[in-house]
Amino acid sequence: MPARSGTQLVFGAVVLAAGRSERMGRPKLLLPWRETTVLGHLLRQWRQLGAEQLAVVTAPGGRAVFEELESLKFAPENRIINPHPERGMFSSIQCAAQWTGWRPELSHWAIVLGDQPHLRASTLRAVLELGFTQPEKVCQPAFEGSARHPVLLPKSVFVRLADTKAATFKEFLSEFPCDVCQVNDPGLGLDIDYPEDYQKALKLESEARKA
Repeated sequence: MPARSGTQLVFGAVVLAAGRSERMGRPKLLLPWRETTVLGHLLRQWRQLGAEQLAVVTAPGGRAVFEELESLKFAPENRIINPHPERGMFSSIQCAAQWTGWRPELSHWAIVLGDQPHLRASTLRAVLELGFTQPEKVCQPAFEGSARHPVLLPKSVFVRLADTKAATFKEFLSEFPCDVCQVNDPGLGLDIDYPEDYQKALKLESEARKA
């Protein structure tokens, strides 16, 4: 990312990959995407966006995801195990905040859902650009009036996740100042939960590449 006023957004990205994908019927992160998998695409995408460090939160015993990470040559030291993935997405986010492997120079963290490979790169860049201009605020893209993922957290907020008493991520975020960037990206309204969602996401991806 470009520097502004002599400073730079030095950010890490957390890819949430501990879900069981029960509604999909097979691991969502391993679905084909372009010439790789959803997981491979997300990791490559955030590297290209300038993430200084990437970490993947997985479930214990998630053999298929582990094997894919090996295939992608993703370093074991950047894998975070959520011992209780049944507690939901927020528990994975908290595991990431409690992890001691983060580089000390990071100023922000992007919380990346594992089922949104179809988001446009311009959407993600817009969130990062907002983080440049509002470095002390939580930053999110907005579509049709609602704030969406991914969420960019400044360090002062990210560290509070480790011991928060909030029950959900939404409840946690409500405690902090937030800014949004309005983005015309229909992919923000789609999560890949069911096979038909995957087909919709592939269609959105195809249309975006033709545009």
